[in-house]
Amino acid sequence: MKVRPAELPLVSIVTPSYNMARFLTATIESVLSQDYPRIEYIVMDGGSTDGTLEILERCAGRLRCTSAPDHGPADALRRGFSEARGEILAWLNADDTYEPQAVRRGVEYLTAHPDVDVVYGDGWWTDEGGQRIRPYATMPFDPRMLERDCFICQPASFMRSSAYRNCEMDARLPVSFDYDLWIRMAAQGRRFAYLPRHLANSRMHRSSLTISRRLQVFRVSMALLQRHYGYVPLSWVLGYVAFRMDGRDQFFEPLRLSPLKFLISLPAGLRYNRSRPVRYFAEWLLAPFKAVLRRCRRV
Repeated sequence: MKVRPAELPLVSIVTPSYNMARFLTATIESVLSQDYPRIEYIVMDGGSTDGTLEILERCAGRLRCTSAPDHGPADALRRGFSEARGEILAWLNADDTYEPQAVRRGVEYLTAHPDVDVVYGDGWWTDEGGQRIRPYATMPFDPRMLERDCFICQPASFMRSSAYRNCEMDARLPVSFDYDLWIRMAAQGRRFAYLPRHLANSRMHRSSLTISRRLQVFRVSMALLQRHYGYVPLSWVLGYVAFRMDGRDQFFEPLRLSPLKFLISLPAGLRYNRSRPVRYFAEWLLAPFKAVLRRCRRV
C-alpha cells in the first residue's frame, strides 16, 4: 500500500554556516532537490558578511534561517536541533552536498530497521570545485575501531531525534564535535548501521575546519580520546608529532614518516598516556613489525 507523504517521518536538516557563500548555493540546492517529500530545512548562519544573506533571501519560503553571532558550528547545530521538529535529524555543513535520493535512502533504512538509531553511508571527499578526490574512509560500524578513528561520514549520516535528545551536541567544542557525539551515543548503547551507498560529498579546501585548524583538530580529538577511553593510539600521536615537525596537512600533503618522527612519538605518546604507559609502549614497539607484515602481504 502506498504511503501518503503526510504519513512519512519528518526529516530536519540543519546547516551551520559562516561566510561560506561560495559553496552555500550548491549545499542548499542539494537539500531542496531531494526527492523525499517531508524535509524541514534550517540554516543557522553565524552573522556572515560575504553574500550569504542574499542567498538565503532568495530561498525564503523554502527553508528557515537565523543569522546572528554564535560560538561556532557546534553551538549553531545545538541551537538548530533544539528548534527542529523532525523524527529524524541530520546536518549538512555549508560546504558539503547530498547526493540525489540521499535523504530517502536514510529514511527507508531507519524505517525498515526500527532498532537502529544512526545510519551512515559512504561519501566522497571532493576538492574546492566539487571534483572527487577519493572515497571517504568509511567502514561498517565497530565500536572498537571508534576508539582509534572517526570512520563515520558525518554528512552521510541520519539519526533518530529520540536518540539525539538524550545525547546533545557539545556546543563547547570548536572542532571534532561529530566524533564526540558518535562516541557518546555509542557509549549509551545506541545502535549504528552502515549503508554501503554513496549519500554525500565532503568538500576539502584550505579554509575548511579540518584543514585550516589542523593543530586544533589533533589536540581536541586526542583530548576526547583521553576523556572517553583513557588512551590515545599511536596513529594519533604520530600524526600530531609529524604535523608539529613539518606542518603538512596530511590530506592534500600526505603524512611523511621518518625514523626521527617515530622516535619522538614515544616520549610524546607516553605523556598523553600516563595512565597506560605499558600499553602505549607495546603498541609503539610493535608498530615497525606490523608495518613490515603489511608490506609482505601486499607482495
